[in-house]
Amino acid sequence: MKKFKILLTTLICMMLFSQSSYAGSERLILTGSSTVAPLALEIGKRFEQLHAGVRVDVQTGGSTRGVLDARSGTADIGMASRALKGTEQDLTSHLIGMDGISIILHRNNPVKMLSNAQIIAIFTGKIRNWQQVGGENRSITVVNKAEGHSTLELFLHHFSLKNSQIKADVIIGDNQQGIKTVAGNPNAIGYVSIGTAEYEEAQGTAIKRLPMAGIAPTTEQVRLGKFPLSRPLNLITKGKPSSLAQSFIDFARSPAVRDLVEAQFFVAVASQH
Repeated sequence: MKKFKILLTTLICMMLFSQSSYAGSERLILTGSSTVAPLALEIGKRFEQLHAGVRVDVQTGGSTRGVLDARSGTADIGMASRALKGTEQDLTSHLIGMDGISIILHRNNPVKMLSNAQIIAIFTGKIRNWQQVGGENRSITVVNKAEGHSTLELFLHHFSLKNSQIKADVIIGDNQQGIKTVAGNPNAIGYVSIGTAEYEEAQGTAIKRLPMAGIAPTTEQVRLGKFPLSRPLNLITKGKPSSLAQSFIDFARSPAVRDLVEAQFFVAVASQH
């Protein structure tokens, strides 16, 4: 019954949004967060189905690119998997979901949990062998995010670190690169979107998520506001958006895409309407 109500609400919302039309061929450009991009791509496909002649072009490059492109006008809408900073208050954020960040290890690593102090020591090179934290006598491979990604910024902020302090063995870009790297190396440790990791684990990918502060790294804990390393998923604009951009933002925040948000293992927010 619950699924039927959600489906009915989605169909009604899509019918309402489909009443809008745009003359000729119009293009909407979104750039930024590699975490938000897959969701934006799916929302864009549904939006295109409802608006003949409209093309939604989604490009990645990190949250910093999304903010800069929205500010410069290079993109109609930026994507950022973080809140706006104090120096970015000339922009407007539009919340479309929530996500968390999880520490991940290879599935066969016997380590079941790490304290914040241990995580900091591992990423700063003070602990270099898994045996030092209850694992096997193996050298640790530290996988870090490239600069410009909000996952890195949130990780550093949470653990009060600077990127210059991280002793990384591998630098990766998006979540999928991080997951593939850890899944392919039994000695690796990294951090990625909880939603992506949760999905990949369910598909049998050889990774596992570690709890933080005793809280399980699941989308449900993010939904409840309990997981300590959580973040907003935002669309970013500067000034008054065009009618097409505003229509897309409204659609991305509506119940018409709630199923898409949850299919990406993100948390749909109560503010969506």
